[in-house]
Amino acid sequence: MTKDKAAPAAQFSPYQKIVVAMLAFLQFAVILDFMLMSPLGAVIMPALKIGPMEFGLVVSAYAFSAGASGLLTAGFADRYDRKKLLLFFYTGFILGTVWCGLAQSFESLLAARVVTGLFGGVIGSIVLAIATDLFAPQMRGRVMGLIQSAFAASQVLGLPIGIYLSNKWDWHVPFLAMAVFGLVGGLLVAWKMQPVNAHLGQPHSHSPWMHLYHTVTVRRHLLAFSITALLTTGGFMLMPFSSAYIVNNLGIDLHHLPTVYLITGVCTIFAGPLIGKTADARGKWPVFVFGSLLSMVVVLVYTHLGPIPLEVLVAINAIMFVGIFSRMIPFQAMAASVPPATQRGAFNAISASIQQLSGGVASVVAGHIVTQAPDGKLQHFNVIGYVVVATSLLALALVWRLQRGMASAAAAQPAL
Repeated sequence: MTKDKAAPAAQFSPYQKIVVAMLAFLQFAVILDFMLMSPLGAVIMPALKIGPMEFGLVVSAYAFSAGASGLLTAGFADRYDRKKLLLFFYTGFILGTVWCGLAQSFESLLAARVVTGLFGGVIGSIVLAIATDLFAPQMRGRVMGLIQSAFAASQVLGLPIGIYLSNKWDWHVPFLAMAVFGLVGGLLVAWKMQPVNAHLGQPHSHSPWMHLYHTVTVRRHLLAFSITALLTTGGFMLMPFSSAYIVNNLGIDLHHLPTVYLITGVCTIFAGPLIGKTADARGKWPVFVFGSLLSMVVVLVYTHLGPIPLEVLVAINAIMFVGIFSRMIPFQAMAASVPPATQRGAFNAISASIQQLSGGVASVVAGHIVTQAPDGKLQHFNVIGYVVVATSLLALALVWRLQRGMASAAAAQPAL
């Protein structure tokens, strides 16, 4: 198969539909835990008497610990039933989220984010490995689209509720509520998901550490890892300060933040599956190009805004997230085909680690770029927009190289 085109769409089996729903739920919980920090930033910073630099450190603490965890577990990721591995890390993630809800100081919250990151940072990679194990390549665009819709669902359902709970009580309540809600999903996975262990029947010729080494030294893997790092930079630089930027710079009242995230999420929750279907039907590369160009234009507009009406902000925000989704979904579907099954867990764990580490660096850098004026407005936010565009252009070039290499490799081998 020489082109990134699919045969007629294969249909999901009833069990596959259940699996997609469960994986999307777990992704929803993990994403919501991270995303909560962004809209609650406008509340947490004054409550704990910290500034943008300290808040950037809290956000990056999750990322750095998640990155370390991914590297430490990568060598063992393909040696266990993926379901058991998923439940182990998900349990630690729930306990870390409870700690976040109980934190009363900057130091305690920082420690809680480290623990949550150690467990939560690996979950996404296991979810992607399970999705790749259970779904054929011509189905993966739709699968990634549905799983990524959890991102939008976290805005539609989670963020408005989280902000509402924070406004009604305080910022601790959303974390505690999310831990209870997430526990239900973990119990459902333990009950309904079958073991995911087909990869254990294939030979593993290396020790765990050599398995890690042989995964990180493959040229095509390194290219995919570089793209992941670049794509992560934008989100980790923009999102941690988005609520403070919207409230202080754009003049949107704190109580209207749920409306911004709700309407944006409703738009993108429908866009995710459509983007996935389009990537399967038209090809991952064209959709990625479209998403990259759209997101770059809108990011430049967004980071140069002044006070604007609520409806204008909602429209810009929705378009920006459609652009981001149109990059992430096709790239994830493309990257799923990069490693062989025996290296899939390690590849995804390393990819998640690099994603978190690069995101942590991006958060720290953003915290040093952005400053807060005496009137509360964030300064130099437009500089972040320029950085995001630069990384997007470089990612575009590397994805072009990756997809050409994959097409050449597929053409050189007979179809299995």
